Amino acid sequence: MIMRPIEKKLVILLLIISLSSLTVTAGDLFWGGYVRNYTGVLTGGDNELSILQNTMNLELSSRRQNVSFHVNPYIYQYSDRDIELGLREAYLDIYFDNFDLRLGRQQIIYGKAEGVFITDVVSPKDMREFLLPDFEEIRMGITAAKINYYLGGNTFELVWTPVFTPTREAEEGSIWRPSLEFPAPVNFDMSEKEVSPKVKNSEIFFRYSSLGSLMDIEVVGGYFWDDDPAMHIIRHIDHDSGELHGLTATPRHHRLYMAGGSFSLPVSSFVLRGEAAYYNGKRFQTADPASENGLVTKNYVHYMAGIDYSVLGWNISAQFIQEYITDYDESIRLDEFESTMTILARKDYLREKLWIELFSYIGLNNGDALLRPSVSYELSDGFEILGGANLFLGNKGRFGQFSNNDMVYTKIRYSF
Repeated sequence: MIMRPIEKKLVILLLIISLSSLTVTAGDLFWGGYVRNYTGVLTGGDNELSILQNTMNLELSSRRQNVSFHVNPYIYQYSDRDIELGLREAYLDIYFDNFDLRLGRQQIIYGKAEGVFITDVVSPKDMREFLLPDFEEIRMGITAAKINYYLGGNTFELVWTPVFTPTREAEEGSIWRPSLEFPAPVNFDMSEKEVSPKVKNSEIFFRYSSLGSLMDIEVVGGYFWDDDPAMHIIRHIDHDSGELHGLTATPRHHRLYMAGGSFSLPVSSFVLRGEAAYYNGKRFQTADPASENGLVTKNYVHYMAGIDYSVLGWNISAQFIQEYITDYDESIRLDEFESTMTILARKDYLREKLWIELFSYIGLNNGDALLRPSVSYELSDGFEILGGANLFLGNKGRFGQFSNNDMVYTKIRYSF
């Protein structure tokens, strides 16, 4: 029987797992994971399936003296596409007296914000299903070398990423493909989208963190590629009439500098959180016809203020998030200030077996929102059933553009 490439990869993965279990003793190898069925149905039209996904997520780890490894492969099986085999993490840790070294594919998380990415820019995002998957699935693993140096309660971290990994965008025809508006027919030229794997094209990040008795703080910085490509536009003008009769759009990634930080501060029964980042060299789309390529380069600031507290048994978390383009030009297609709020309310019943949750994104500029109510119940140890909905309000903006994608869903998960 001739196997397809994906089937060959699956066999190789199973062989690796089998060999791993033979080369370490049962006391050295720790393994776990989950299997899950995820079914979503659109509430409008003919109630089409928005997703039918079966998942196996496996985590293997082992430690001997000053060396350990961690491997996290996963398999997504869909009803309408090929099996997807991926490797979220696969890294080696080496421990020394006052520093650690991690080599391999890894997820790296910065910042204190929930549900948004402000200083959290090291791991790129998988946006094929917008912001709906769990964030451990939205964040993609990257190949990197990370060194942590410890000095008392302070940690100094340096990350070097030799190969750039961009945002994984929704495919053409997907209901999660963002709508792009152009004033004329457009031809896409993808010849400059890739960033070649050279040392000069690598990325570097730095983080200082301190876990104090009064406050936790982080200070971060980086020199990296923008995960989202800028769309370079060439206008084709009819020389006789002067009318615009076509466009060529060339996506291209550009370098960014970023500096920022975050903090978490308990105050009485509250926890105050804040996060901010300053980005240098961001490209924005402009409607200015005099622009050479439909872009203008500006700096911008992204920041968040949040509060966590409990009332009547409910755990409440609220955030105000804003993006500000400095030295603003009225021709830029985005607003000078883009403001968003998030609200999370969560409560448990039956001794943490039943959970009720509502997480909401609220776009203040366009009056749009994404509401995500859910209820989960743990039937037995490790076996959970979750039901929920994703409701998009408004007809424009970051969330309103998906107003036809309201859906209800179930997730049945067994963790082992």
